[in-house]
Amino acid sequence: MRILVTGYNGQLGYDVVREGKRHGLEMVGTTSSDLDITDEQAVKNYVGILKPDAIIHCAAYTAVDKAEDDQETCWNVNVNGTRYLATAAHQLDAKFIYISTDYVFDGQDDIPFKETDSPNPIGYYGQTKFEGENIVKQLLDKWFIVRISWVFGINGNNFIKTMLRLAESRNQLNVVSDQYGSPTYTADLAKLLIQMAKTDKYGIYHASNEGFCNWAEFAREIFKQAGKSIEVKGISTEDYPTRAERPKNSRMSKQNLLDAGFEPLSDWHDAVARYLKELAEEVK
Repeated sequence: MRILVTGYNGQLGYDVVREGKRHGLEMVGTTSSDLDITDEQAVKNYVGILKPDAIIHCAAYTAVDKAEDDQETCWNVNVNGTRYLATAAHQLDAKFIYISTDYVFDGQDDIPFKETDSPNPIGYYGQTKFEGENIVKQLLDKWFIVRISWVFGINGNNFIKTMLRLAESRNQLNVVSDQYGSPTYTADLAKLLIQMAKTDKYGIYHASNEGFCNWAEFAREIFKQAGKSIEVKGISTEDYPTRAERPKNSRMSKQNLLDAGFEPLSDWHDAVARYLKELAEEVK
């Protein structure tokens, strides 16, 4: 099985390629220097020559705050890029896995969003990702839409790496405590995506690690497991203003995963422990 993975230089794309190779699959990871997904003809030519059996579309414009002002670039990558890749997949009758986000929801209420709930993004980034979802559903029959949140992986920057870096020079940190969701370890998610690619269990899935927390609780767990004596003070979203509004509730139900027979990702505390071990081994 030949699988094209966009965004290979990102956290998720890197782990997806690595996981696929472990399964003996032919994995082709691309970065923007290999394939400009905003160039329709380039996408058509590249995918047409490669002829993948599946495309796992991890590439995205994810600078949430910057997207509010750089809307053209964000749209080109997240919407046009997705359209060109989905069109190419349709022409080959290839499976398509689109990586979406908790940001398609408005974050209202305090119960987990179901896969069937209507998206209502409150920021431009979320809007473009929702547009991408619609394109995938309109153009393709063999599609998976996988919504994830609070991502961390070995290849790139993330919240855990930021917390560990700040801990080197501070003994107290203010972290938002009224935004709730689930961390997602890309090594765990990659295993699920490879499993999905081998099936025809198409549809919308939510796939983060099990359990919920807020950002301050996430930070405290990181420091606890890393053996860092850092005081984490929980603050409100209003006390930490950002250019883009964030959903306060990013909890997502995983019912579709269970119904389809996929194994849920492990508890997020366990995922943090294994990630810190991976980080330590990388340093050696």
